[in-house]
Amino acid sequence: MPEPHPFRVAAETKDLDLMRETLAEDVTFHSPVVFKAYEGLEMTMVILSNVVEIFEDFRYLDEARGDGTLVLRFAARVDDKYEIEGVDYITLDAEGRVTDLTVFMRPQKAVVAFNELMGARLGAAPPA
Repeated sequence: MPEPHPFRVAAETKDLDLMRETLAEDVTFHSPVVFKAYEGLEMTMVILSNVVEIFEDFRYLDEARGDGTLVLRFAARVDDKYEIEGVDYITLDAEGRVTDLTVFMRPQKAVVAFNELMGARLGAAPPA
């Protein structure tokens, strides 16, 4: 198996400096809980820095690589009571930086708990 992508390493180790280095300046983040995408490095880092704090016992279970894509399957706990699973679908540029990150998560109860915690951290009501 090839060496893990630096984004995977950054997420698994909660290394926000490395995570920032893995993202393109114009990265687009597609949240599992809101329809509208978030644009840009700074906003994506705000979101991801909160995510790494909310997820407990975060770990990647599997990965698949394609031509300019990376798919990472993960598991974690939310609020010390919900098990959550998800997939990070990542598009990479020619330098291997993340240009697009789409997150899918399940089950619904865990996603709702995650959404409430993110809303509280970002100082807004959870997105509809």
